[in-house]
Amino acid sequence: MKILGIGNAIVDVICKVDENFIKNNNLTKGLMKLIFDEKEFKQLLINLKIEKTVSGGSVANSIVALSQLGNEVGFIGKISDDNFGIKYEEGLIKENVNYLYSKKKENLPTGTCLILVTPDSERTMCTYLGIAGKINNEDLNSNDLKKSEIIFLEGYLWDEGEPQKAFEKAILNSNKTAMSLSDQFCVDRHKPNFLNLVKNKLDIIFANEGEITSLIDAKNFNQVITFGKEIKKHLVITRGEKGAISIINGEVFEVKVKKDLKIIDLTGAGDLFAAGYLHGYINEFSPQECLDKGTDMSSKIIQQIGARI
Repeated sequence: MKILGIGNAIVDVICKVDENFIKNNNLTKGLMKLIFDEKEFKQLLINLKIEKTVSGGSVANSIVALSQLGNEVGFIGKISDDNFGIKYEEGLIKENVNYLYSKKKENLPTGTCLILVTPDSERTMCTYLGIAGKINNEDLNSNDLKKSEIIFLEGYLWDEGEPQKAFEKAILNSNKTAMSLSDQFCVDRHKPNFLNLVKNKLDIIFANEGEITSLIDAKNFNQVITFGKEIKKHLVITRGEKGAISIINGEVFEVKVKKDLKIIDLTGAGDLFAAGYLHGYINEFSPQECLDKGTDMSSKIIQQIGARI
């Protein structure tokens, strides 16, 4: 298998809202809020019009896109044998993704993410992890890990206890490990652990400018460039309207953002960028071609609603 993704198996529920909804519910625009109470989550959803419901999760979105590009891929994420779980599994199988988790009836429901899209196309997320947040190392088969050329992990998955042990098992048994830092909320919550992963355990790191700046407490982007050169890893940074860069063993590559795009929804922009980049990497594209493919994929997804092409 080319790439095996491991992440939170989340059903995305996409809704359009105005700025007041974000403010009135004490949400921070553009970031993700974890909701631990199922009742609180349902209360948020009760008065909203659902635009689209789709199998989601950050790494799962990337894996589906990689499959669409013709790569042999798999995914591990924990779901329950409920309506959302059944739909989730069907969604991956339909996209020719090897789903390597056997669902069963759990005491928690399949995870759900409420994606709130404001008129400026920015997305704010409220996530109820459900059973997705209970993944453990027994859910991962060592042979599946070892047979994959790249294991792709998401920062959203990292948490103390069982999920962390699953994360560490994946890294221990991988041939090469890629990870997305996922969200500034995740970075701020797990900064010492993430910094250790980036410096010592990962081969390929995906981050946006805000995430990597927060991770290393950089005062400007030049300090980010210096850090990327010093760690001698494969650091890929998306910068919104400024494009994206990669820093590979001290060398910097850059791509500009595509212009004249009709931006509808930024959901999945980073996920699809990572998919395009990894597609290039696994198929031995040049560093510049990897950035170009990542930009091409993210440009496509932001011109529609949802994180799947």
